[in-house]
Amino acid sequence: MINPPVAKKVPHEITTHGDTRIDQYYWMRDMERKDPEIISHLEAENTYTKERLKHTDSLQKELFNELKGRIKQTDESVPYFYDGFWYYTRFEEGNEYPIFCRKAKTMEAAEEAYLDVNELAKGYSFYQVGGMSLSTNNNLVAFAEDTISRRIYTIQIKDLTTGNLRDDKIEGSTGNCVWANDNQTLFYTAREEGTMRSSKIFKHTLGTDQSQDVEVYHETDETFNVGIGKSKSKKWLLINSSSTVSDEYRVLKADNPHGEFEVFQNRQRDLEFSLAHYQDHFYILTNLEAKNFRLMKTADSSRSIENWEEVIPHRKETLLEDVDIFASHLILSEKTNAQVSLRVINWDSADDHYISFDEEVYSAYTATNSDFNTTKVRLGYQSFTTPQSTMEYDMDSRSMTTLKEKEILGGFDKKYYVAQRSWVTARDGAQVPISIVRHQNTSPSKETPLLLYAYGSYGMTMDPYFSPSRLSLLDRGFTYVIAHVRGSQMMGRPWYEDGKMLNKKNTFSDFIDCAEFLITEGQTSSEHLYAMGGSAGGLLMGAIVNMRPELWNGVIAAVPFVDVVTTMLDESIPLTTGEFDEWGNPKNKEYYDYIKSYSPYDQVEAKDYPNLLVTSGLHDSQVQYWEPMKWVAKLRELKTDDNELLFHTNIEYGHGGASGRFEIYKEVALEYAFLLDLESKN
Repeated sequence: MINPPVAKKVPHEITTHGDTRIDQYYWMRDMERKDPEIISHLEAENTYTKERLKHTDSLQKELFNELKGRIKQTDESVPYFYDGFWYYTRFEEGNEYPIFCRKAKTMEAAEEAYLDVNELAKGYSFYQVGGMSLSTNNNLVAFAEDTISRRIYTIQIKDLTTGNLRDDKIEGSTGNCVWANDNQTLFYTAREEGTMRSSKIFKHTLGTDQSQDVEVYHETDETFNVGIGKSKSKKWLLINSSSTVSDEYRVLKADNPHGEFEVFQNRQRDLEFSLAHYQDHFYILTNLEAKNFRLMKTADSSRSIENWEEVIPHRKETLLEDVDIFASHLILSEKTNAQVSLRVINWDSADDHYISFDEEVYSAYTATNSDFNTTKVRLGYQSFTTPQSTMEYDMDSRSMTTLKEKEILGGFDKKYYVAQRSWVTARDGAQVPISIVRHQNTSPSKETPLLLYAYGSYGMTMDPYFSPSRLSLLDRGFTYVIAHVRGSQMMGRPWYEDGKMLNKKNTFSDFIDCAEFLITEGQTSSEHLYAMGGSAGGLLMGAIVNMRPELWNGVIAAVPFVDVVTTMLDESIPLTTGEFDEWGNPKNKEYYDYIKSYSPYDQVEAKDYPNLLVTSGLHDSQVQYWEPMKWVAKLRELKTDDNELLFHTNIEYGHGGASGRFEIYKEVALEYAFLLDLESKN
């Protein structure tokens, strides 16, 4: 039997606020990413994982073929009309990547496949297209490519009149780019080396070398990141400087790319807002004296805050998430009592109504809507039981048409699955919503395997979504549950604020309380309960296995953020400076003590832990590979049980895993095999 890898220990002292921590595995962070010792250790861990799961090889193969078999290989999206062309994306059988296409004026016109990602990806083990921007005259497309899975993009420009790539090549970008209206000037965002922060906006003139590009804005505040875009009206270029709790915009007429950007409204701490433009007004979605946001507007020529006028007032119980503006209507995306709603308002009559949907738990949102002068709005819709769908809603007649529901192969029929919403009373009395889905033949009991999932950070809300891969668990008797814990915005902005900074532990206790509720309700038991989360959700996994290790039979922590104290003390690595308002700055003793009290790496103890599968990516730009690497090494050193501790690192990939539409399912098959194997031993 193969023995688990044992990492060397090199004591490293870290003293903060008079508190000294001895980190035996700090050396993993101090070495180069591709140092032979690092690669050797990661490969040893991969070999160990492969050996420990070797008896599941046939199951993994079965799962992979099953997951892949649900994908309709020859497929295309619903076309949308923009500036004289119908745009759509299609896939061809056997190919990993999309082909971006368009047709002029009508769908009967000849197809122009203006970007075939399969051709671009040849020769690369990883390839991803990031930002894409079409010139105003529709003759040029700028696109960003990442070939190492590090989210550092190279922007290229294709001439659609000739079909050839131009010599223009822009290195070191975030992938964010946009054309000015002169069809000669491309604005883009640059990424800093080391910190990976997007800090500068440059202006590139078509046909010139990158060395001649002009810096138009430098964000010097290390807690802010920048991006650039263009208003839907095409009249304005917008530079957005954004931190966790503050926004600032600079605007420039898109017809005048060589002018000077002007500040829309000076940044203020705790003032967040975003901009849309229509006719001669900017529309502002903001938290100004409105915790759950409201909509305001101001004239192009009088942009500062004292001129903002209210359009949609704040409502205490309703989060205003987004707005989409049309010539005759306004659509609001709202969330009340953990449910998204789409509200339609007629500009002229002020008549308003809500778009109705049939299911109890679902996700609905406005999709690509580039035309102001239409009464028909494109919507996206999906639920636990309904595949991703493109719908068209007539705002005048109030009629809905389903343009396409994604076809799921392999005999899928939504009638065989049931979904519901339940509420959990947390230990402090808060009502935590959970979304549940199972096969109709699965009867909840203490013997029922259940996978509990959550994210719970940055205000990111995990609405109930359809997952073709999840069917492989549901069809094998698993129940799947999303816990909408604090740290998300499922119950509005206060729900997020009650799960961050010095309230972060609410995220962890909510998750545990949801697990205990499911056990008490007889839907599962600790012997059959599993948990999963990734990135900041991986932090959640690290916290709950420290807090309540006996509650879980198995836990999957994907690219987990687990070395919180040390990472937040190191401003030279990605994300740190921009996240002080999410986690707190440990250079402040109050935050240091609080973060240390839950940081998974710092809280590993000599005790029994559940079965664990930890995954990582060597080129991860968000959670550096050494965090899970250190965590696993410390767990191996201290844990007192004989449960599985498996660590798998994608040597060629980063935070999001593989880039192709099929390859990514190999890791899903590994994760599911881990769960199913544990369950088979019960």
